[in-house]
Amino acid sequence: MVAARRGTPTSILFIGNSFTQGAHSAVRNWRADSVADLNGNGYGGVPALFKAFTEQAGLSYQVSLETQGGKSLGFHYDERRARFDRAWDVVVLQEFSTLSRERPGDPTDYVRDVGRISRLLQARNPAVRIELMATWSRADATYRGKGPWAGKPIAAMAGDLQKAARTARAANPTVRGIIPVGVAWNLAFERGVADPNPYDGTAFDQLDLWTYDQYHASVAGYYLEALVVFGAITGVDPATLGRDEKAADALGLSPADAVRLQQVASQQLGQHD
Repeated sequence: MVAARRGTPTSILFIGNSFTQGAHSAVRNWRADSVADLNGNGYGGVPALFKAFTEQAGLSYQVSLETQGGKSLGFHYDERRARFDRAWDVVVLQEFSTLSRERPGDPTDYVRDVGRISRLLQARNPAVRIELMATWSRADATYRGKGPWAGKPIAAMAGDLQKAARTARAANPTVRGIIPVGVAWNLAFERGVADPNPYDGTAFDQLDLWTYDQYHASVAGYYLEALVVFGAITGVDPATLGRDEKAADALGLSPADAVRLQQVASQQLGQHD
């Protein structure tokens, strides 16, 4: 874990796409001034939520992001690596939602690009901690899609993305671990915290983790994402943030819903290997 106390800032970089940006939600531009957007787009996103959680936990992190919607890690290496080619303490890598746009579900390019970025980062800081964020099942690809997850249980896609991250980690020893965001979403469905099918309406007292396109996350979905990242990186139990957690209130989540999502993240991290 990297739980930096105040006075000793730990640098952390998030590399990813719209799922890291908080696209199509109020999260995207929330508290953008609290983080450094290396592309100058003014995004706060999940990194800003992470920053807010660390502040409330009494930790000191210097948070940066380098993101581009709809792009893979290969794009970031090929087109943007000069922007992040420096020493970092922690780096979180988030791949395209289907791994490959041309071959959905195929982890080949993912494995290669994690390796290329990892070698670049390790050359700047041999002790860099690299984490792979495995994202969630897309409802559009499951209930309305034509690809490899069409017609399968909603948990299937997230499970496959988790497996792909394990494959990438096994092939690249510089990778420290996997942040299980997608399987935390699955746990939220299993526990009745979130509705697993947005196309048939959202059940009473359940959250919709997707936004209007049934692809990207809602505020609740991104909040859960950030909670899992926070717990995985810092080692602090997300449930300790509690019902008075400030970001949830600012973004319109009720104290009860914030606590339920914190508990999901806590349980997932507790059972994660």
